Amino acid sequence: MSLIVAKFGGTSVADYSAMSRCADIILANPNARVVVVSASSGVTNLLVELTQEQTSDERRMQLIKQIAHIQYQILDDLGRPQELAARIDTILSRISVLSESLSQSRDKATTDELLAQGEQCSSALFAAVLREKGEAASAFDVRQVMRTDSHFGRAEPQIEQLEALAGEHLAPLLTSQRIVTQGFIGADAAGATTTLGRGGSDYSAALLAEALKATAVEIWTDVAGIYTTDPRIAPKASPIAEISFNEAAEMATFGAKVLHPATILPAVRQKIQVFVGSSKEPERGGTWIRHQVEDAPVYRAVAVRRDQTLLNLHSLQMLHAQGFLAETFATLAKHKISVDLITTSEVNVSLTLDKTGSDSAGNGLLSESLLQELSQHCRVRVEDGLALIAIVGNKIASTPGVCRRVFEVLEPHNVRMICQGASPHNLCVLVAESEAAQVVSALHENLFE
Repeated sequence: MSLIVAKFGGTSVADYSAMSRCADIILANPNARVVVVSASSGVTNLLVELTQEQTSDERRMQLIKQIAHIQYQILDDLGRPQELAARIDTILSRISVLSESLSQSRDKATTDELLAQGEQCSSALFAAVLREKGEAASAFDVRQVMRTDSHFGRAEPQIEQLEALAGEHLAPLLTSQRIVTQGFIGADAAGATTTLGRGGSDYSAALLAEALKATAVEIWTDVAGIYTTDPRIAPKASPIAEISFNEAAEMATFGAKVLHPATILPAVRQKIQVFVGSSKEPERGGTWIRHQVEDAPVYRAVAVRRDQTLLNLHSLQMLHAQGFLAETFATLAKHKISVDLITTSEVNVSLTLDKTGSDSAGNGLLSESLLQELSQHCRVRVEDGLALIAIVGNKIASTPGVCRRVFEVLEPHNVRMICQGASPHNLCVLVAESEAAQVVSALHENLFE
């Protein structure tokens, strides 16, 4: 039997009617045996606020009531079955206890356990919606199989252990029922709850698909696939029917919000197809991401990633010397910082930082200790308020005329950084965030319209 892992994001499980639509999608496909869900829309943000040090006791009570209201509405629409109501009440009580603990001391392990409670609620509720429709279904605690390291807030999955545990605990259940489980969360070797970072539910689905040797991953969201750019910026943006893993990875990395950047990695490893579609309008189809595609145009899409940081490092030690870059990257690696783009001159290095590395609670990357350590061997300047724009396609580096068409659009704008040549699939520019929409719109018009 072909196995499909289907993932539903927060808006897809926001309330009872949304869950009911998603349940119909699952019931229409007998191969969709594993369902991965995010927390209901808004819940994770409320939980994140609960973890913040500045949150007052009064605000804390308000937040817990808001979370309870979202979950109780779904529970009421299900007719408040006794066992399910008790389960939701237990989770809500746990949220209260954990938030109280965090108000006394800041602990990353406690933070991760608190952030994981939203998915615990939504998975229990979604399984009940499936059962209400007459399907055999149960909620499964993904922490039994999603083994990670102990880097709380941004845990790394342990692939071999995950595969072994999924084969032992999860695979045998799939012949008799649909399994609803949680995205975003896992557990370390000691059983402590961990999180994979914001947006990690897509990654969870792909990891489970890899471990269970699935044939496809379906990512159900609030848009009908991947578009040539954000339709809110360029109204004439069009959906893409089929795209390669390489192109999709570039788009995800450089800002296409329909995918978490890491989602593609397990799929690429096992050549698992990925489908992206709208849970609100499944009849509209969506985008298939495949290892090989029939059509590979020079220009596929324009992606934008806002809130970018440019780190400028200046040191005369670089001049005709060895080891400066090695020392710099060793420092960044020590602080678990991933670099996106880099350009160098004789005495300067400029690089942008991958903010998908921010942890689950939204904490930033540039700590004082990191900046102090870098300052010991170079002068450091940090620029914020920037946006990274990527032209994604094929054979960009070897196709004449690409730069001319791009630079025509960029002429009125100040470009802080250009990267092209490392990959045949992208050309990236860094501009002021205030100009990002204008640049994206103009590029889309010039390249696609």
